[in-house]
Formats: sequence, C-alpha cells, structure tokens
Amino acid sequence: MRSPQPLRNGGDNSSSPSHNPRFQSTVAEHKLRRFNSLILVFRLVSFSFSLASSVFVLTNTRGSDTPHWYHYDTFRFVLAANAIVAVYSVFEMGASVWEISRGVTLFPEVLQIWFDFGHDQVFAYLLLSANAAGTTMARTLKEMDTCRASNAFCVQMDITIALGYAAFVFLGLTSLLTGFRVVCFIINGSRFHL
Repeated sequence: MRSPQPLRNGGDNSSSPSHNPRFQSTVAEHKLRRFNSLILVFRLVSFSFSLASSVFVLTNTRGSDTPHWYHYDTFRFVLAANAIVAVYSVFEMGASVWEISRGVTLFPEVLQIWFDFGHDQVFAYLLLSANAAGTTMARTLKEMDTCRASNAFCVQMDITIALGYAAFVFLGLTSLLTGFRVVCFIINGSRFHL
C-alpha cells in the first residue's frame, strides 16, 4: 500500500489533477438552469399532448353499432405510442427536475446525455410513425364511408392524431436541445457551453 504524498508547504492538496474544480460563474449556472428549464417545459408539453391523445383514443367508444378503435391495428399503435411517450416523459420530467434542483444529473453525466438524446430520438420517430399510420387509416375510413355512418368516431380519431403530432413536435424540439447538449459535451466535456 502506497503512503499518501506529504502536503507541499503546509498547504492542501487541492491542486492535484484528480481534484481540479471547474470554475463556473453564477451567470453560467443561471444559463444552464434556464436551458434545463426550457427542456423541462418542452417535456411537460409533450407529456400533456401524448397523454391527451391516449385519453382521446381510450374514450372513443360509442355504441355496439359504431366502429371501435381497438378493431384497428393502427389505432392501437397510436394508443401504444402515445402512452409510451407519456410514461417516458414523466420519467424525463423527474430527471429534469432533479437536475435543475440539485445541479447534477440523475445518471453519470455522459450516460444521462446520451440516454436523453437517444431516447428522445427513438420516441419522436415512434410518435411520427404511429401518427402517420393513424392518419392513413383515418383517411381510408373516410373514403370507405365509415365516417358518414359514425362521424363522432372519425372526428375524435382526427383529434387524437392531431394531439399526437403536437406531442411529436415538442418531443422533436426537446431532441434538438438534447442534441445540442451532446455536441457541447463532445466539444467541451460539459453538457452546456459555459
């Protein structure tokens, strides 16, 4: 076992390479907090839209003679995608609140940055593909005169799909911001250019 190095000139050993604190001004900390707050707001809006879309799908049942969302695979896909994004957004909002309040990431910094960016990308594309499939099915139902027989069903599915697209837009904006954090980390070694 190696003995610890003696302190030089009676001072502390804080100048060692393992304990090299990085200087951060209060302005930089304020910018980082504001940037993380913007990400949190986008995640909150994305959560709200995806949750509303899921609720609209689930409540789209009229009577036994009208079409039901669960009879169509694409509408089940729309529900699943929006529900998954809502759950993911809750987790990420918790991680964002943790980061804003404590000043550190939930996971190690490099893992948190890539986790956020990668999952934002995957779930944004999931929402886009689900809503594109839902749009195609809604259009097909309108061409087959299903919507003339049950207009309320089709209107509610159109609202569901529109809410899903709105969730995609805000998750896409979040993905741009987390992508910025990845680039800053690669260039500077920090999640935000300070």
